[in-house]
Amino acid sequence: MTAQTGTHPVTYGEAVLEALREEARRDSRIFVIGYYLPNMIFGYYGAEPLMGELGEDRFMSSPVTECSMAGAAVGAAMMGLRPVVDLMAPNFAYYATDQLINQAAKQRYTSGGQFSVPAVFVLHYGARRSGTHHNDRSHPMYVQVPGLQVLAPCTPYDAKGLFKSALRSEDPVIFFLDNIPGERFGGRHQQIPDEEYLVPIGSAVVRREGKDITVVPICWLHQTMEAVTQLEQEGISAEVVEPRTLKPLDVASIIRSVAKTGRLVVVDSASPHSGTASEVAAVVTEEAFSYLKAPILRVTAPDVHVGFSAALDDAAWPSKERIVAAIKRCLSYQR
Repeated sequence: MTAQTGTHPVTYGEAVLEALREEARRDSRIFVIGYYLPNMIFGYYGAEPLMGELGEDRFMSSPVTECSMAGAAVGAAMMGLRPVVDLMAPNFAYYATDQLINQAAKQRYTSGGQFSVPAVFVLHYGARRSGTHHNDRSHPMYVQVPGLQVLAPCTPYDAKGLFKSALRSEDPVIFFLDNIPGERFGGRHQQIPDEEYLVPIGSAVVRREGKDITVVPICWLHQTMEAVTQLEQEGISAEVVEPRTLKPLDVASIIRSVAKTGRLVVVDSASPHSGTASEVAAVVTEEAFSYLKAPILRVTAPDVHVGFSAALDDAAWPSKERIVAAIKRCLSYQR
């Protein structure tokens, strides 16, 4: 479709706000807890129009106390409401760890199914040039918690569709807002449908079809696409399969691609230790070993904190050059 036939351009952040607006109109149980309201929501300065449209009673301005915000959300969700909690940086969410892991994730289990926690906890992921206390790559930690769903869309289309699905889910969701491009509200636009749509939780997408190698980017789509686009000019055909949902993980789509290409590189913006990249590699080894023509390779962040300076910040993330090198190395193996 084109912009003239049923689409409109949005940035990543605008897409998330569209999802919230549409779902809050549809379901009066949805409300937002944040500590910069009414000035900011999801990193966007200017929540007043949305508050005026939906009603101020749908927005709870909290003190800067993440544990209280998450705790209030768990209780509200158990009583039938659908809270959205803007926890800001992943590092700030550590203060809410007990509420997220011991309460939200376990209520359905500990109550024998009598209670669920249909809440969405939003973390702003990958703010650049912000220092070490705003940039932890914490998605692998939440993936290891039973009862949590972990979503990490990287495009405006997926951000809107998955946020709508998260708001309709009956179980708690950790939703990572992608701020890695630094363009949530001021950068690249994508055409998305005017009509309503959902992106199902647990469904990967093939971003680019290819025949030589499969590349799976985890919270690192844009840099991966730059790398495979460069390699295309060199005659290398890479298939890019983006999970979008880290838990539940769409293993079947990844294996389907590996069965075609026989090679796999996993790119993850988090540390190499016990991460999502390791999980993808392990599952493919267990379930699709016979398809592999070469060892699975990972490209991850180094095991360092993110520094404030531009040089230290840039060094703490997977570079396009490292992705290109890993793909070429994987292709060099012969069986």
